[in-house]
Amino acid sequence: MEDKAANLDAVLKEAVDLENIPIDEVFENLRCSPQGLTTAQAEQRLTIFGPNKLEEKQESKVLKFLGFMWNPLSWVMEAAAIMAIALANGGGKPPDWQDFVGIITLLIINSTISFIEENNAGNAAAALMARLAPKAKVLRNGRWSEEESAILVPGDIISVKLGDIIPADARLLEGDPLKIDQSALTGESLPVTKGPGDGVYSGSTCKQGEIEAVVIATGVHTFFGKAAHLVDSTNQVGHFQKVLTAIGNFCICSIAVGMLVEIVVMYPIQHRAYRPGIDNLLVLLIGGIPIAMPTVLSVTMAIGAHRLAQQGAITKRMTAIEEMAGMDVLCSDKTGTLTLNKLTVDKSLIEVFQKGVDQDTVILMAARASRTENQDAIDATIVGMLADPKEARAGVQEIHFLPFNPTDKRTALTYLDREGRMHRVSKGAPEQILHLAHNKSDIERRVRAVIDKFAERGLRALGVAYQEVPDGRKESPGGPWQFIGLLPLFDPPRHDSAETIRRALDLGVNVKMITGDQLAIGKETARRLGMGTNMYPSSALLGQDKDESIATLPVDELIEKADGFAGVFPEHKYEIVKRLQARKHICGMTGDGVNDAPALKKADIGIAVADSTDAARSASDIVLTEPGLSVIISAVLTSRAIFQRMKNYTIYAVSITIRIVLGFMLLALIWKFDFPPFMVLIIAILNDGTIMTISKDRVKPSPQPDSWKLAEIFATGVVLGGYLAMMTVIFFWAAYKTNFFPVWSNSFLSIL
Repeated sequence: MEDKAANLDAVLKEAVDLENIPIDEVFENLRCSPQGLTTAQAEQRLTIFGPNKLEEKQESKVLKFLGFMWNPLSWVMEAAAIMAIALANGGGKPPDWQDFVGIITLLIINSTISFIEENNAGNAAAALMARLAPKAKVLRNGRWSEEESAILVPGDIISVKLGDIIPADARLLEGDPLKIDQSALTGESLPVTKGPGDGVYSGSTCKQGEIEAVVIATGVHTFFGKAAHLVDSTNQVGHFQKVLTAIGNFCICSIAVGMLVEIVVMYPIQHRAYRPGIDNLLVLLIGGIPIAMPTVLSVTMAIGAHRLAQQGAITKRMTAIEEMAGMDVLCSDKTGTLTLNKLTVDKSLIEVFQKGVDQDTVILMAARASRTENQDAIDATIVGMLADPKEARAGVQEIHFLPFNPTDKRTALTYLDREGRMHRVSKGAPEQILHLAHNKSDIERRVRAVIDKFAERGLRALGVAYQEVPDGRKESPGGPWQFIGLLPLFDPPRHDSAETIRRALDLGVNVKMITGDQLAIGKETARRLGMGTNMYPSSALLGQDKDESIATLPVDELIEKADGFAGVFPEHKYEIVKRLQARKHICGMTGDGVNDAPALKKADIGIAVADSTDAARSASDIVLTEPGLSVIISAVLTSRAIFQRMKNYTIYAVSITIRIVLGFMLLALIWKFDFPPFMVLIIAILNDGTIMTISKDRVKPSPQPDSWKLAEIFATGVVLGGYLAMMTVIFFWAAYKTNFFPVWSNSFLSIL
């Protein structure tokens, strides 16, 4: 038993490449057979490999709440509270409980508001992603049963059929080939054919066929799980948190300078009493710190998040709103994001090879050679080109239908028309259809030229041929096959993608296409969307096989100047985002599949589009509930309006800090005036309470990406704060040292 466990553990650690060895060796290494596992064997393996699901990290609500009290601004307030208690006895007086309770109350209020807003955003996202546990049909103890996919282990035999989501990485056993849609994993827009012995990935979908398979990897060891692990390893300090820290540090330094000046002047020079001096220091601490700044900004972003939700964008992380305002690069996945992930025929490019045949006839013949009940993506696309799907078989009687198979690589229909004459029509790989044609040598060069022209534009060619059967027997070889046309297949862009990209460029956001598809397909999509076509294959990103024109460019500069990359893998997308961030870009990333999840997590703003996978939604900051990307433009404009409100508040916060520190310091040192800290605490609450109305201020979004120009904010705050401090000092002087106010009050009363 221990030897078997050790062997399985070695497989788990990838000592054996189960994806590429012969299927017999897979069974040998996993100590299993086509008859499946027993319950006891499965339970033993479950302890070795773990459940077939990703680990979910639960965050403590208490720690999350306390986290809002753990930042530089809160530390200063907490220090002030400790000073109010601990240093009060130095003057022979009881502790200053009034100030202590006031400071702690303000801290709790701020943390509670921030916690509630953040928690509400998290709950909305959790509700959005909630779903039932997936099921799998598994062979255990010699019997088939439907179980939760979480119990699957390497060595299990599972059944895969039309519509199933593959529950784990597996190798296919004997049977007919499958059509697998793995666009959510690899970014390929077309389904791929998988035969016996081939590997299939967890999270892909079966589009056609039914077969059994042996599980080779589960949980975090699947292709899906490895991408998710890359997501989990991505944790960086948020851009907004860095800005808050910088502003907080500026305020703290200003207060520290003011307190130092007070200490030097009050005690060694003026020889002031201990307790009043401590009170004056507390005044600077309490009044100078913009303790409500995180709360005011959280409320501002929460209101913005509510507006974005109304527009079709659910915000999981509120600080992503601020970062979206500064986004200057948007990396977009192609398949399912910029495009529909649904094949179509570009009718304008259909090439006709037979006289007397038009483009509509070519489509009709191809539709007759299709059968939509087979759930084949190409068949459904061809039939969908007709005004009425019933038109495909209208007036004809089916005699025999040949479904697609990897050997013939074509479909064919033998049928009778209204006059009782027999015909055949076939569609499929152009080479196979060309091989049928009686005049192959005459048209071969032209056919291949058209195929190459389609390929250069990223279009997949589909050949169509027609044959009459004069003797009316279905087994008859019939007359000569006529090659009648080539159909170009393409994954079309969404109707709003081109307009969205144009508006994004107008707003100063550079859009880059990052796709797993071929370079030609990526360039054709970019051309149709009005994007730049300066795109490169992933080999250029890796530094291999570079064109001469880009061979001298460093990778970072290449990524920055490129309009996109094709043939990329998840780690490439992650690397692209990482390198753009290293060049000080605020980077957004859109996507819908598992292959996008690591980059979504790494990006400053990860955006999961509508109908995205759970992995993409989990890794993202914003989840779109409406198809397409048009809502992103609304989100950018809303975010920039919110940014303007936050910028205005930060200038206010800095100026108030300068006013309190400079103004009250001058009053305390020039006129030796002592202030009760509790009154300054009331001033701070009133100031921050009234300024919360700025969260609904009417502002105009910036036409270009916003950024925190901290030097400008600090300079503006110092100028405004200095002016306010001088006005405070002049007002105090007029009230305290002159009879200005009594004279004016007496004059006013005499007038009345």
